[in-house]
Amino acid sequence: MSDNTLLAGKVALVTGSGRGVGREMALMMARCGAKVIVNDLGGSGTGEGADKSPAQEVVDLIKSEGGEAAANFDSVADYKAATGMIEQAVDTFGRIDIVVNNAGILRDVIFHKMTEDDWDSVVNVHLKGSFNTSHAASTHFRKQQSGRYIHFTSTSGLIGNFGQANYSAAKLGIVGLSKSIALDMARFGVTSNCIGPFAWSRMTSSIPVKSDADKERVDRIKTMGAEKIAPVVVALASDEAADISGQIICVRRNEIVLMSQSRPITSMQRNEGWTPTTVLEHAFPGMRPRMYPLDRSQDVFNWDPV
Repeated sequence: MSDNTLLAGKVALVTGSGRGVGREMALMMARCGAKVIVNDLGGSGTGEGADKSPAQEVVDLIKSEGGEAAANFDSVADYKAATGMIEQAVDTFGRIDIVVNNAGILRDVIFHKMTEDDWDSVVNVHLKGSFNTSHAASTHFRKQQSGRYIHFTSTSGLIGNFGQANYSAAKLGIVGLSKSIALDMARFGVTSNCIGPFAWSRMTSSIPVKSDADKERVDRIKTMGAEKIAPVVVALASDEAADISGQIICVRRNEIVLMSQSRPITSMQRNEGWTPTTVLEHAFPGMRPRMYPLDRSQDVFNWDPV
């Protein structure tokens, strides 16, 4: 098995691939033999504006290395535009095999100050955008009896973080979307998995530094390059990973972490049933030692990256 031919004959759509983690994934997929639709609206980190140069620069680089790629400058939040990305892949390269849902924006603000637009903008790009591209590709995947979905979640959703109710909800929603796709499309030979990336990028560079602890966290993230995410994504996109679906995998520098999924921890039972008082006096005290504290991502992943 050779990295250079691991994705030979495959066609991939990588959203948000003009910069950062997306850029590194698009480049590695091309270097591993895939033909790539490089999608990037080219907006700001909060979703405003548009710029064609980031996506086009990645396409030009892929072509300069002997690969095949085409640029797409549309927003994944628009269903028609997302469908057009899949159609572009089929029209340009003859098929679609891999959908990587990486596009994203941030509108970080403490919950009680969050506006409806802050909520809608983030959820529309992350969660609705992941549905849009995935749904558009599903007919092709079903007909060809194969396909790979790779969605991007975050420990902000899996664990928690301050000031990111919109982002956290969207990212945890993507986990549910991915698992449902994995279940619904398994019979067609299609897999669906989530990646939780740790990497310094334009989005993580917006983390506020207001204390020594914040500075320590940011310095730690700066050691985790965007290029570290791509190998795991390429591996999941390959035929050799056909048996891996419905999983959540975090990538943290040189660490690959399989994350747990929600399962029962403990239970309490009374033959006569429960009243509010017995719940308070019996059930909750019995469960309290097993309840999760209000952890944030950095509280759980609290060691230096390897």
